[in-house]
Amino acid sequence: MQSTEADIEALEQLCEQLSGFGADVSLEWVDGFMTALLASRRAIMPSEWLPAMFGDAFERAFADPPAATAALSALTARWNVLARQLDPAELIEEPDGTRLGPLMITYDDEARRQAVEAGILTQEEAEVALQTGALWADGFRSAIEAFAEDWPQPDTDTEDGRWYDDCLMRVFALMLESADLAEYLQVSYPGEELTRDQLVDEACFAVQDLRLYWLDHPAKPPTRRVEPTPGRNDPCPCGSGRKYKRCHGA
Repeated sequence: MQSTEADIEALEQLCEQLSGFGADVSLEWVDGFMTALLASRRAIMPSEWLPAMFGDAFERAFADPPAATAALSALTARWNVLARQLDPAELIEEPDGTRLGPLMITYDDEARRQAVEAGILTQEEAEVALQTGALWADGFRSAIEAFAEDWPQPDTDTEDGRWYDDCLMRVFALMLESADLAEYLQVSYPGEELTRDQLVDEACFAVQDLRLYWLDHPAKPPTRRVEPTPGRNDPCPCGSGRKYKRCHGA
């Protein structure tokens, strides 16, 4: 399942309008953010992630109810596609298949040159930010930081923790500068030369692995504190002066 051109265009327009209200977001960044939310260990509702993603810009940009409804519809359309792509049953059924289809922009040297000449980015920033998947991975990381309790630090002393850490690094590798990326590849993929497209594929597999990882490592339910029940002839704890059996125990 993939998003339609109309759905992608609606999402792009949403991001452009939000940028006019101070939200530093892009289509690629938003897609990465939502992907992390859906790969998380619990279901996160829009009432939680909308302010985390856009701050108060969403309410200001779409103050008119019909406009807010249309904006939410654009986000929901992409959300539903990602949810289908990361459906655990489908991932288990096809463990070696790439189901996730992220929305990423492919940049060339000319785009980087123009960004530098326009003063939008420095040369160093352009070499990192204008790489395919870098903004998407930054959105993914932003969601993790916004919902840190749902993404605990991995215990790398355990096999599961090392696996979790490796999955995160395969996503974050898309944001690394050239020297750091070369060092990462030398350690993680010795003797291999990965293209940018292959790095993106590795990140997609990592997200799918994380989605399944949380099935085996769900969030612990909150501890429930149970207060002792008074005896029937004890004074009622409400302070009425009557016996419990004649008051709240009736």
